[in-house]
Amino acid sequence: MTWTLWVILAYLVVLMGFNIVRSRRVKTKDDFMVAGRSLSIRVMVFTLICTWIGSGTFIAGAEYAYKAGFSSLWLPAGAWLGIALIYFLAAKIRTFGQYTIGDILEIRYGRFARVFGAVALIIAFVTIVSYQFRAGGYILNVATEGRISVEWGQAIAAFFVIAFTALAGMMAVAYTDLPNGILIVTACVAAVPFVIANAGGLAQAKAALPPGHFQVFSPDFGAHPGLKAFSYFLATMMLLMGVQSMYQKFYSAKTPKDARQAVALWIVGTIVVEIVVVVIAVFAAARFWGDPSKDAASMVLQAAKHMVPAPVGLLLLAAACAVVISTGMNYLLSPSTNVLRDILEPFSRTKPDAARSVAVQKAVVVLLGLAAFAMIFIPTVLHKPISVLKYSYFAYTMYGVSITPALLAALAWKRATKQGGVASIVSGALTALILEILVPAVWPGVMRGGDPWGIPSIFPALAVSIFSLVAVSLLTPKPSPAELVKLFPAKT
Repeated sequence: MTWTLWVILAYLVVLMGFNIVRSRRVKTKDDFMVAGRSLSIRVMVFTLICTWIGSGTFIAGAEYAYKAGFSSLWLPAGAWLGIALIYFLAAKIRTFGQYTIGDILEIRYGRFARVFGAVALIIAFVTIVSYQFRAGGYILNVATEGRISVEWGQAIAAFFVIAFTALAGMMAVAYTDLPNGILIVTACVAAVPFVIANAGGLAQAKAALPPGHFQVFSPDFGAHPGLKAFSYFLATMMLLMGVQSMYQKFYSAKTPKDARQAVALWIVGTIVVEIVVVVIAVFAAARFWGDPSKDAASMVLQAAKHMVPAPVGLLLLAAACAVVISTGMNYLLSPSTNVLRDILEPFSRTKPDAARSVAVQKAVVVLLGLAAFAMIFIPTVLHKPISVLKYSYFAYTMYGVSITPALLAALAWKRATKQGGVASIVSGALTALILEILVPAVWPGVMRGGDPWGIPSIFPALAVSIFSLVAVSLLTPKPSPAELVKLFPAKT
């Protein structure tokens, strides 16, 4: 094994020790789920960055940049607008002060919406965790120059993510994100000038890459490039505005003011990192264009190994590792909270004590982590092609069309009714599943550029979800003041 791997493993071991210490402070479910509602602005900013900057950025984003060039910025740009919009809701979310989005859905739409929403969230988030493991495999494979296979690498990544999350929950997630977030921002910014210089600058990159890599909409991506680009923009925006991991961080802030200020700083850090990652991936693509030994999804990792000085490369590889660990932890803790709060507790006849609640959630973390590993392990064993970009797009679409419209309406539209919210959640989820799973399997002949009839599934699925929400709400009696008071308190 190379010295790079030993440094990365040493960093993970230090984090493991840190989280073992933190785990001793976890006494109640508030400690495990929302860090005792004690996070400062500084911790909030970096944990929000790590919530969003994951392998969807470093691996799926790099894969998209390799294929589509700078037009791949459409993928992260949706999140930037989503963060700007969520700024206006952050204080309200913290004031509500619960644990999951299911708490919001039940207040507005009833128990069924809570449970069905939790199921949709669990499917989407376990999928996200699964490709964090795959990304970890890529990183360890590149870091060891192939000595550790992608298959073994993803198993190692799964072990650390599951162990860290099960140890201390949000206490582990938030305080692991602090050093990881600083590492990610520093490494990405430091690497850019070296990568550009190694690729020969912009002129050389233009000469090496297809012309479409420098257009607003790459003609080489999908049946309808502009439509596909906007589908990624929309998918990331809808996921960001409804992603429970973010809401859980808001619930963890000390005050509503802290939550809102953290969002303002979060958008700056996210824009910087995501633009920098695309720049690194595009110039790495120019450097390795046509090399069959370099996988499209590993462009940032290849840049770390071959295009920057060794210390900067180590930082960038460590940052990629930190991304996988932090994002995996965030998206593994979140659905475990749903299982406990939205599925087990409402149907339990007795209220479990604090110690038992924490123990149950730790067990759920392990079970969901193993399910996520199975999602990536089974295709590996069957030698099926695995695209982190495809996995992420499915998860983003599934969540964005089933949860986000109803969730945002619950927070901002008083006229939304229980029937409308349930109709939106169910119709959005079913439409996404039909278009993403059923149609490609049953009618492969209609697929154009990877989409049914060449139309990205998020457009019809989101249209169905929003239409159901609005139409059914307007056709049913409006909510009573008593149903609205918890989210729209009367002004005095």
